[in-house]
Amino acid sequence: MGRRTALAALLAAGLVPGPSALAAPAARGRAAGAAAGPRPPAALLGQEIRRLPTSRRVVALTFNAAWDASGLSAVLAELRRRKAPATFFPTGRYAENLPSAVRAMAEAGHGLGNHSYSHPYFDDLSTRERAREVRAADAAIRTASGAEPLPFFRFPYSSTTVDAVADVNDLGYAAIEFTSDTNGYLGPSGGMTVDEAVRRAVDSLVPGAVLQMHVGSSTDDGVVLDAEALPRIIDAALEEEYAVVDLREFLTAAAP
Repeated sequence: MGRRTALAALLAAGLVPGPSALAAPAARGRAAGAAAGPRPPAALLGQEIRRLPTSRRVVALTFNAAWDASGLSAVLAELRRRKAPATFFPTGRYAENLPSAVRAMAEAGHGLGNHSYSHPYFDDLSTRERAREVRAADAAIRTASGAEPLPFFRFPYSSTTVDAVADVNDLGYAAIEFTSDTNGYLGPSGGMTVDEAVRRAVDSLVPGAVLQMHVGSSTDDGVVLDAEALPRIIDAALEEEYAVVDLREFLTAAAP
């Protein structure tokens, strides 16, 4: 498949809940108060997902959101121009502080995952505390976006444990991590450049790759290298005959 064919494939392609809602699950299996909507298929449960279960030459674009809205308009404009899907993982606190940003993600047609409420290390939390973080984020994202969030959870700092994955699975979420992070969030002050962010993205391309990027500036300088790198990342993926895939395709057991 050449670049033209790949491009054609691409083109086709807040409030915290009350105490009763924050109760921890009592047992394994789907917990009371778990995520609404379809439960992720078995292929996405029981482990952290760093590569989608497919042999197709596809890559999923994902963006975490925990700081500010810098770069978001540029990212949404580029995705719109390319007719490319993405999944955004805001924290609950981000949704409460910047509801218009989360609403813009949803209104652009992109999926919304759950990145916890306050971005703590989950390996330091109890099952009850993990449930509180996940459910509070879900409530805030729903309120801000007016949309149904996806049953996808991304761990803060990508810090996972077997027990923590089991806990979020019990709440009805698949643990969607990433094949590679561009590290664009480090910004120029952290030694990163657009060229390096693009290189890291291209080097991670394998069938079913999940690429993690960020919107917002972690250093308050307003520089969002991932927004600047995105056009080149998509171009490079097409050159390598990869199409951009929507994570929502993998919500059914029949997904390729």
